[in-house]
Amino acid sequence: MKIELLAPAGNMEKLDCALHFGADAVYLAGKKMGLRAFADNFDTAQLRVAAEKIHSVGKKMYVTVNIFAHNKDFDGLVEYLKYLEEIGVDGVIVSDVGIISLVKKHTHLNIHLSTQANTTNKYAAAFWAEMGIKRIVLARELSLVEIKEIRDFLPPEIELEAFVHGAMCISYSGRCLLSDFTTGRHGNSGECAQACRWEYYLYEKSREGEYFPIGEDGRGTYILNSKDLNMAPYMDELIKAGVSSLKVEGRVKSSFYVASVVNAYRRAIDEYLSCGGKFVLPPEIKRELELLSHRKYSSGFYLGGKGEQCYETSKPTQKGLFAAIVTGSRSDGFEVEMRGRFKVGDALEVIAPDENFGKTVVVNEMFDMDGDPVYVADKVQQKLFIRSDIALKPNDILRLS
Repeated sequence: MKIELLAPAGNMEKLDCALHFGADAVYLAGKKMGLRAFADNFDTAQLRVAAEKIHSVGKKMYVTVNIFAHNKDFDGLVEYLKYLEEIGVDGVIVSDVGIISLVKKHTHLNIHLSTQANTTNKYAAAFWAEMGIKRIVLARELSLVEIKEIRDFLPPEIELEAFVHGAMCISYSGRCLLSDFTTGRHGNSGECAQACRWEYYLYEKSREGEYFPIGEDGRGTYILNSKDLNMAPYMDELIKAGVSSLKVEGRVKSSFYVASVVNAYRRAIDEYLSCGGKFVLPPEIKRELELLSHRKYSSGFYLGGKGEQCYETSKPTQKGLFAAIVTGSRSDGFEVEMRGRFKVGDALEVIAPDENFGKTVVVNEMFDMDGDPVYVADKVQQKLFIRSDIALKPNDILRLS
């Protein structure tokens, strides 16, 4: 069974990072019909460019068409689906049966059933297989035991995909109305305000103005706030259960996040494939995942737990800081675009898909594009040249940690 590492791409730069760091496939959205309306996303022309770029390096592209659609959402949908077929999209991720019916009627696109469809049992999975679904993105609420039962019940050509890393939703596989009621932003149409991450207090109707924290420390509580998923230590168990596509959450997260997590899971998968069945997550991969932005980690429901809530805070922590992304190379150094303040004398850690991973670049000399010396990189997205004997490549990342 081929193991696919599936990465998020909220814009073209994130797509480039995902491919550079070893993703086998990316999932992304057009400007409508996707459940991440606040990602940059791709207009129709950009979708074609993305498809050409992805296919030129032998990777795959899946497009989300996974909103819970209302009547008005179908205007122009058939034309959009035909366009996706024309540019060679490898699959569309869909949750709504109305959209599925139009995909089947008007195109030959592969259909991937979104996690929003809440597939939690083998009989539902078999039904979708009979309906022509090529891949089922499993509900996050499943255990490894249940996934294995689903795999054994299905024809071998039906693929299973599961989330392995990133934010978890408090509501069943993302079916949530909390954002709608609190802000008017419709989570099931891609506009989620993440109201489940907010602080909450208890209010008793007759005691106007008195708010009681649901907790003992007086800071409020986060009763709806989930820990982040991290299945890297148990990735082998997911694969043995029959999952063939390992999916990373994060289309609205940064290029730095995409690069770090894809790099970590690419290395973890390669370790699994070479370990002879005795997989142990290498310490440098565990460290990589600890340094990137995250809430407390959990294995979700996979190991039979109840998902685990994070009661301390809804805010993620980040130990490694995004300093720069490499944009070009020269014989005596490399060009970067600044993403976080750093200065001459700083030691920057390299995130790269090759042997440069983990090396340290000491910034001894730094220049702007006119060749003038720069001592502090503090201008947003400033273009700089760093002299170095380490040959870095475009899309490599420099981290201050």
